[in-house]
Amino acid sequence: MGKQAASGKIRVKLVGSVIGCNQRQRATVRGLGLRRIQQVVERDDTQAVRGMVAKVPHLVSIVE
Repeated sequence: MGKQAASGKIRVKLVGSVIGCNQRQRATVRGLGLRRIQQVVERDDTQAVRGMVAKVPHLVSIVE
């Protein structure tokens, strides 16, 4: 794939550390497939994934 994400996909980036976060927030970040700060993963654009991103907005961002 090229630089552009296919329709129906979103790219999620971990921008904050999970140190000091509670276990539910850590589990949400891991559920998105993120392990390291600045890591970017591509996920299907579903309500479940959007909900997970909304639960930890201080830790992740959606990149273009």
